[in-house]
Amino acid sequence: MKKIPLLVCILLLPLLATAQRFQTSEVRRHVEFLASDDLEGRGTATLGEIRAANYIAGIFKDLGLVPAGTSGSYFQPFPVTVSVDGNVHALTARNVVGFLNNGAEKTIVVGAHFDHLGKGYQGSSLSPDSKNKIHNGADDNASGTAGVLELARYFSRNQLKEKHNFIFIAFSGEELGLLGSKYYTENPFASLKSVSCMINMDMIGRLEQDKSLIVSGWGTSPVWGKLIPDLAKQQNLKYTVDSSGVGASDHTSFYLKEIPVVQFFTGGHGDYHKISDDADKINYEGEVKILELIAGLLENVDKETTEPQFLTAGNPHTGKTTSDFKVTLGVMPDYSYTGKGLKIDGVSKARPADKAGILAGDIITKLAGKDIASIYDYMEILSSHEKGQQVEAELLRGKDVKKVKVTF
Repeated sequence: MKKIPLLVCILLLPLLATAQRFQTSEVRRHVEFLASDDLEGRGTATLGEIRAANYIAGIFKDLGLVPAGTSGSYFQPFPVTVSVDGNVHALTARNVVGFLNNGAEKTIVVGAHFDHLGKGYQGSSLSPDSKNKIHNGADDNASGTAGVLELARYFSRNQLKEKHNFIFIAFSGEELGLLGSKYYTENPFASLKSVSCMINMDMIGRLEQDKSLIVSGWGTSPVWGKLIPDLAKQQNLKYTVDSSGVGASDHTSFYLKEIPVVQFFTGGHGDYHKISDDADKINYEGEVKILELIAGLLENVDKETTEPQFLTAGNPHTGKTTSDFKVTLGVMPDYSYTGKGLKIDGVSKARPADKAGILAGDIITKLAGKDIASIYDYMEILSSHEKGQQVEAELLRGKDVKKVKVTF
């Protein structure tokens, strides 16, 4: 579809601004397909992942996006090694990449991961006896993938020619350690020097009235603090911010390449990494509000007279991603927690934390003799240990201080 120059459409902007750009029915359609039992949890490099990738590529094609994978396709294959019950398998996963070419010098990346835990053999299920049970991952992360698809639809059909190109990416391998986004940043469609910024959506389907939208990467560029507050107010969205560009999702891979990033996340919940994370629990109206905010953010970044300035966000993390760690506690951190320490939102069965007696709701304040002020201290400590080592963890359980022995 041919785009009309921006100046020709200037008189239409007030109408465009007041019209709702996203529909709950379309978001629901994407989530219900991606989180259906037929896709068997979209495990990395599984048949379910291939079916999901084909669905995403089909929509990119219908929207007229340029194939930005390899060999003229939308797919970017990459190798993965998956261990199932002690047996190691060398497999091929795939990112799905579409390019909206506006003939611009700079490009904005919009991404989300579309893989999940499959049938419980990959990643860290929090459901008991979860092997061979489908983990549909409606919130994690069919919700974010639906966001990529709907933003691609809007910007490819809005009849405007923005000053930036857009790359829309659905990453695989995120649950195994940000593998897909790490591979993409090492093998990009367009030079990373041309990338203006990266917007990531990971679990945006559980907006709750009494909880805030969590915006990460706030400190990676002044532009987020300049633009997001007014846009959030327009959608009547409460939010909290995390300054760092490093976290447990795909924006990390771009931040480590010195690209400004921002991630949107509606927070943890009781169905996280469980077989109960299903499509009927998604707040579709809430997701539409978040997409309205993100679309407004992209439009406003496009109108800025200068590109987003990259800042090194203040945290002591070394730059390692979760895929570099040799050990894990087997916990889900509460990313909405802003106090000192690492608050635990979930504990994987039969992993080190579970065996040590650590419970959801505990706040780990010290590990291996080192204080934990934030999740980045925790990640730093993990990176310096090997399997088999035993350390002491000090934690708060309510008002009680407890000490436990953890064997990695």
